[in-house]
Amino acid sequence: MTAPVSVRKVDSKADYETFLRFPWDHYRDNPYWVPQLVSMVRHKLDKRKNPTWKHLEGEYFLAWRGDEPVGTVAAFVNHRHNEFHHEHIGFFGLFECIDDQAVATALLDTAAEHVRGMGYDAIRGPASFSTNDECGVLLNGYDAVPSVLTPYNYPYYPRLIENAPGFAKVMDLYGYHFTQEPFYTSKSLEQAIRVAHKNSARRKISVRTLDGSRVKEELNMLRRIYNAAWSDNWGFVPLSDEELDELVKDLGRYLEPRLTLFASVEDRPVAFLLAFPDLNQVLHRVQARPGKPEVLSLAQALWHWKIRPKITRIRVALLGVEEGYRGIGVEAAMFARLFEIFQELVHETSWRSADAGWVLETNEPMDRLVLALGGERYRQYRFYERALAPR
Repeated sequence: MTAPVSVRKVDSKADYETFLRFPWDHYRDNPYWVPQLVSMVRHKLDKRKNPTWKHLEGEYFLAWRGDEPVGTVAAFVNHRHNEFHHEHIGFFGLFECIDDQAVATALLDTAAEHVRGMGYDAIRGPASFSTNDECGVLLNGYDAVPSVLTPYNYPYYPRLIENAPGFAKVMDLYGYHFTQEPFYTSKSLEQAIRVAHKNSARRKISVRTLDGSRVKEELNMLRRIYNAAWSDNWGFVPLSDEELDELVKDLGRYLEPRLTLFASVEDRPVAFLLAFPDLNQVLHRVQARPGKPEVLSLAQALWHWKIRPKITRIRVALLGVEEGYRGIGVEAAMFARLFEIFQELVHETSWRSADAGWVLETNEPMDRLVLALGGERYRQYRFYERALAPR
């Protein structure tokens, strides 16, 4: 007979190691999943070191069938989210599961009960651990390596969550794909860029790249614009000072100043676009894993990134425009400049495509702009939510 499923809180060092290592076993035969550096995963999970945990409260859980681990989930409350959005909810994240509805239901029920036991009204997810991190369930595009800072999961995940009691879709997000070919062949794209330049001249919109000699100051300005520009976005949580420091440290590994743009209107900085080389294409080749010396993984990453570059894609991760300056052509001006930089670098880099997103399904103006500039919707992500009865 099949052993019953049990879900237990991660309490011991042995449980923690099992929780951390589970994805490597779970995706072992999947050719597209990208293992991150083990030290980065440890840091993310460490409640004492990850600055995001300063405003989170929650636990990690493991699902077992007998002595075999079969799934993981985190259940937590993001206090900054609730304060900012005036909500009273919790979240689930780090959801990994074998293709077994009983296991998935047990994990999600445990997460929901934990959040309900803390006194909250609903549970939403997946989020690991906010919209500033990987979030959502991938709904399509399973047969390609995901770009950095985007989730990847098996195709059965949406089914498992939707068949768990009480969970329903609450929001979808879009990811877009750009290639260089339309730049050479599309008359409509050429016209769109020309119109963007004319509009920029008329409205006194200027676009510049990040000053590499002032990275901390530039990223501080990026944070100011980001927190102001995204303040009314669904699910947005402002970056704290410590999270900004973490961002600076993380981006320092692969920041490309020429791909970070600031836009000004009459010399006032009001918008930014943040892109960087897609390091997932490197990590996919490195295949870091527990037990493999990280110094070896880092050396291999350096080889595939700098010495024999394998990166062919950039990741447009963030774009923000302050309220009052939207819809006047600032977004188009930044995209037009990014296309031009792409062309300027074509002979010194191997970059040939870009992943952009995510964009909320409700953000129709941005969706129209990206499609008009040659972007193609190629990935979709979903958030789910379950209402919780009072305890």
